[in-house]
Amino acid sequence: MATNTTTTTTFQVQGMTCGHCERAVTQAVLQIDPTALVRIDRASGKVDIDSSAQREALADAITEEGYKVAAA
Repeated sequence: MATNTTTTTTFQVQGMTCGHCERAVTQAVLQIDPTALVRIDRASGKVDIDSSAQREALADAITEEGYKVAAA
């Protein structure tokens, strides 16, 4: 039986300027993986996500919220 392995994925996210932005990014990730742990450092734009979801799916979800995503 296959198990989902949680890994930490880090992105640089541009455009997060307030608490609402942080919530939008967090909610976008949680739509992909409701068990994900999201840590955001708004000042640096760094977003760490502990999740078993694919990196591309997480990046796409954040991009769909209107933020620019790059690998960190």
